[in-house]
Amino acid sequence: MSITAAAAPTRGPMTLKDWAQLLLLGAIWGGSFFFARIAVSEIHPLALVLFRVAIAAAALQLYLAVRGPSFRLAFPHAGLFFLLALTNNVVPFSLIFAGQTKLGAGVASVLNATTPFWTLILANALTTDEKLSWNKLAGIALGVAGTAIMIGPGLVAGLGGPVWAKFALIGASVSYAIALMIARRFKGVPSPVIATGQLTASTIIMIPIVLIAYGPTGLFSASQPVWAAVLGLALLSTAFAYILYFNLVASAGATNASLVTLIVPVSAVLLGFLFLGERLALFEIGGMTLIGLGLITIDGRLFGKMVAVSCHTAATIYSQRRSRLLPKSFNG
Repeated sequence: MSITAAAAPTRGPMTLKDWAQLLLLGAIWGGSFFFARIAVSEIHPLALVLFRVAIAAAALQLYLAVRGPSFRLAFPHAGLFFLLALTNNVVPFSLIFAGQTKLGAGVASVLNATTPFWTLILANALTTDEKLSWNKLAGIALGVAGTAIMIGPGLVAGLGGPVWAKFALIGASVSYAIALMIARRFKGVPSPVIATGQLTASTIIMIPIVLIAYGPTGLFSASQPVWAAVLGLALLSTAFAYILYFNLVASAGATNASLVTLIVPVSAVLLGFLFLGERLALFEIGGMTLIGLGLITIDGRLFGKMVAVSCHTAATIYSQRRSRLLPKSFNG
């Protein structure tokens, strides 16, 4: 079974609504670092993953029960939801945790920002409506370069890690790209149902993993501020964020949805500057500018207008010069 219909038209540029959703999603996932910083101080990483997906799944199940649509829409796709849970949560989270034991956060962020590249490669091979184009390749390259510049010293500090750790982070990015290809398969399934199905399947997978790794003792011994951070991480940065994410996949395509990995580090740095009093360095501003240029390049419309204006201007100049050079008898 193909991932998309053979006759599907090529996707055009993202709409204003798509861009708004992408930027909002990037801001929300950038804010997740605030919650995670607090929560991980008292909760083991894998246990935090379990609490994050379990609370989010419970909240979305309640939402569907009250507002609809029915979660029964997910039942025919049960196997696909477990595959989505593995590739979008369990496998990448585990690879990221493993890689970050040996790598700095800076290099981890840059390797994570390669997700749009892997998504574009897979989409070009497996779909008919998301093909390679010069503006997408150039824009993604600019975005990854901008992320590297924005991370700056944090990137340099993490470059000396082992090769296996770097491959673990790249493997997480490839896993996210595969998950986006799987998410495309849920044609006609509402975004809240997809988000609920994925998080419910992730919860079922994570429960035995956490119990084997840590056991039940002390799992719920965190302080109230930490549980408040866990709730923020689960409800805002997971439940609501994944509804946005799957809605964006449906409306803008897998490659465009993956661009959120370029926006997340920008969001995290800006939130730290606005609310935590962190200084904004010149290299961070430069990296953000390059990421913004990359997103504009991917969209393509601005450069299309620039090319059209340039061609029109060149044609006008050529016509005027030709008019001056030719004898009057040739000028009508």
